Amino acid sequence: MSDDVLWIERDDRGVVSVTLNRPDIHNAFDDLLIARLTGAFRELGSDPAVRVILLMGSGKSFSAGADLGWMRRMADYSPAENEADARALAAMLRAIRDCPKPTVAFVHGAAFGGGVGLVAACDIAVATEKALFCLSEVRLGLIPAAIGPHVVAAIGARAARRYFLTAERFGAAEALRLGLVHKVVEEGALSAARDELLKALLAGGPIAQGAAKALIFALADRPLDDALEADTARRIATLRAGAEGREGVAAFLEKRPAAWTTPA
Repeated sequence: MSDDVLWIERDDRGVVSVTLNRPDIHNAFDDLLIARLTGAFRELGSDPAVRVILLMGSGKSFSAGADLGWMRRMADYSPAENEADARALAAMLRAIRDCPKPTVAFVHGAAFGGGVGLVAACDIAVATEKALFCLSEVRLGLIPAAIGPHVVAAIGARAARRYFLTAERFGAAEALRLGLVHKVVEEGALSAARDELLKALLAGGPIAQGAAKALIFALADRPLDDALEADTARRIATLRAGAEGREGVAAFLEKRPAAWTTPA
């Protein structure tokens, strides 16, 4: 799946690194990169050998958002073509969000516009202390529409009302406070943070992790009622009766590593 705009590497543990590879334009994306990312996350998400997916950027930045050349082309699109283009971007973000594997964004340098959407769509995000974020769309007379559901889910409506409207730049410490990223590390410490996270993620049951993600989306913004209680009961009953659940409980009781455990 690797090509000139997207590097994809995997190791024998099932850890896959997906690296945006347009460093000369700060990994800004266009319709080609969007299609590549969508296909990559859908394919990797369905591969039982894949355990964790890491999303990174090559060069000086994570992603500067939309490619200016792409934006110039879009200016000449018809309303129908523009809507189809926006739907493709939304589908890419959904492919990342709905991927049943744990997804982790490692952010350095700039994450602007759609780059913030990529961060928000991942399950976990780690940033270096000099990372810089911006939801810059209104400065261009636009809005962060396709990325909006993911960013609002990450930082909340109140913070979104500020940063969507002002297009202010903010640093890693503010991104941490807002909940956009989960951890901030010193420059050069991303590798150590990656190893720490992988140790934790590879200790979990892969089926259970996918089910846990589905559970979160099912619970979000739903009232606690009889239907929700029945839904959660069905979900845990299914896992308890499955081979992975039985193995996990047996391994715990027998004080041994579970069968899926691999060294980080």
